[in-house]
Amino acid sequence: MTRYVVKRVLMAFPMLLIIIFIVSFIMSLTPSDPGTLILGERATPEAIREMNRKLGYDDPFLVRYARYVYLAAQGDLGNSWKTGNPVFQEVTRRFPATLTLAAGSILIGLVIGVTLGILSAVKQYSALDIMGTAYAMTLASFPGFWIGMMLIILFSLKLGWLPSFGIGSFKHYILPWFTTSCVFTASMLRMTRTSMLEAIRMDYIRTARAKGQKERVVIMRHALRNALLPIVTIAGMSFGTLLGGTVTIETVFSIPGVGSLVIEAIRMKDIPVVVGATVTLAACFTLLMLAVDILYAFIDPRIKARYVRR
Repeated sequence: MTRYVVKRVLMAFPMLLIIIFIVSFIMSLTPSDPGTLILGERATPEAIREMNRKLGYDDPFLVRYARYVYLAAQGDLGNSWKTGNPVFQEVTRRFPATLTLAAGSILIGLVIGVTLGILSAVKQYSALDIMGTAYAMTLASFPGFWIGMMLIILFSLKLGWLPSFGIGSFKHYILPWFTTSCVFTASMLRMTRTSMLEAIRMDYIRTARAKGQKERVVIMRHALRNALLPIVTIAGMSFGTLLGGTVTIETVFSIPGVGSLVIEAIRMKDIPVVVGATVTLAACFTLLMLAVDILYAFIDPRIKARYVRR
């Protein structure tokens, strides 16, 4: 098991190198330079060229790429061209808001989606199943920004129960959580229902029922555990995606997260911030996928046994 974890961690490094190369290359094609951003457009051409030379921007792309990788390996993601602050500091300052938004949305989606998925599978073709399926299809049909605006109009403008922007307190996260979790809840409901229907029809479920096990025990201990693998996969991938893909929700609710930081940096042509934030999010996504793979071994003993034999 330890060997497998080490192998997966080592495999993550080439992927990060490729991500850094692609993002750096794309951003290098944009018409911008650090000298102009730092000194301003009113600076003399000589001062701008001197600043670019001092920062190494005049070096060939591969030289800049190798230097960035070398410094990133030491924990230095560079400094923002616009503010002059370290990129790592800029990202870590915004990361808690994004992490809170993603974690709360995933938790709500898991509780509602998995619960409704189990009930839909157990009560197949019932009114509850039909309502759950219709609920999932309806949520998946509307874009997140539209749902967010409708929630703001209802709960903030009309009823005045919840704030519509910012992250000052727990109440500020309620509307963004439910907005972000809508699509995830729909996918969890469909995935749980499908996996549970496959598990319920297996022979070991019939055997457990024939032995006189209570239906609740059969569903929760036997069927659900064997149906968890695809659910855990989707949850892990969705969590990693939400860490870098909540730009729309952060914009609608004015949340200062990593996604909005990347958008602002792209508009300002702040290449160090774009690359640093992307690398940080990619590293988080890789660690999440590693955690999902390790969790497989605890869910399914057969997978753990295969790891041990290796």
